[in-house]
Amino acid sequence: MNSPTAPPKGALGVIFLIVFLDLMGAGILVPVLPYVVQPYRTDALTVGLLALAFSAAQFAASPLLGVWSDRVGRRPVLLLCLMGTALGYFLFGWAGSLEMLFLARVLAGFAGGSISTAQAYIADVSAPADRAKNFGLIGAAFGLGFILGPAMGGALSKISLQAPAFAAGALSLVTLAVASILLKESLHIGVRQTALMQWRDVNPFVQIRSALGKPAYRGLMLATFALSFGMSGLQTNFAVFTHARFGLDAAHNALLFSFLGVMAALTQGLLLRKLAPRLGEAKLVIYGAVIFGIGFVIIAESSALWMLYLAVGFTALGFGLAGPALTGLISRRAMAKEQGVLLGTAQSVGSLTRVIGPVWAGLLFDRIGPAAPYWAGLGWTVLALWWSVQATRTSE
Repeated sequence: MNSPTAPPKGALGVIFLIVFLDLMGAGILVPVLPYVVQPYRTDALTVGLLALAFSAAQFAASPLLGVWSDRVGRRPVLLLCLMGTALGYFLFGWAGSLEMLFLARVLAGFAGGSISTAQAYIADVSAPADRAKNFGLIGAAFGLGFILGPAMGGALSKISLQAPAFAAGALSLVTLAVASILLKESLHIGVRQTALMQWRDVNPFVQIRSALGKPAYRGLMLATFALSFGMSGLQTNFAVFTHARFGLDAAHNALLFSFLGVMAALTQGLLLRKLAPRLGEAKLVIYGAVIFGIGFVIIAESSALWMLYLAVGFTALGFGLAGPALTGLISRRAMAKEQGVLLGTAQSVGSLTRVIGPVWAGLLFDRIGPAAPYWAGLGWTVLALWWSVQATRTSE
């Protein structure tokens, strides 16, 4: 639908470094989050609500940041978000109440809407056929960040439960410094939106409704929702599940999340880049959804620790193939001046699942049993597979 501008030298490498450092900071908190909440509340639902606060803010911010980046460029939006992320982490470390923890996660979530701007940056500097594999760079950065982040968080938790938050804040400041020096603007003035922003442009519900009203995007957005809904429950409930079924502590959960990071990095940094040109995005979405669903079954039926590692491998592989492929298909169908808003809308769809999914998983865990969120995740994956087939039937 559009051709990229001439990429600044080393553009993909710089955006990869920024996303990697940012997500490593986020990974530091993953293994300790349930234990930070324990002095205030001990139920799984509260952990889910804390994740909801982050994702609700990200849901609201993503279209705003996407629309803004289509007008002023990607660089200023990314720099502002990195600053907000650092402030959110420091506030989380200083928090002395549950209310302050929620406020910190809201601030970090608003800044976390920058992922869609990073995706728009990649779309700016990539040919349409290369976007799926280049979007995989964000997944690879996610994976590498979660190799080092949770391991660092588990180690720092032995000092205090607040130490990981302060380390994440410091890492965000380092990322901000790196981006300020190395990041060049990718969106040329000639292809930027010039119309004034209106309320409907930044309202996530209006943007999602608009995307769902267009046949080119409807199935892709629904598949993104279903796939992300299953993943959101897994990410926020997994540490609670492993503690309840196997008695794992923060340090052992850090190992599991680090393994998830290894698999995500290998899948999206290496495997996806080889498979995307050969199979195409449509087949990658379908194959990925099937593999993802198998991972949920293994978790639900797990009776030994080795099964958890196997399940994590399947879920990382499946989501790592399907997620970037869906994003690539959405980007292929968008024009240059609407990359930010459409990728921001897709990010809002994913954020919406992280608003509802953690609460859903927490309620199923508390009311039905530890395996319930993962059987439900399988059901959402089946829906994602169905919508993917419908959406990609004539896409390639």
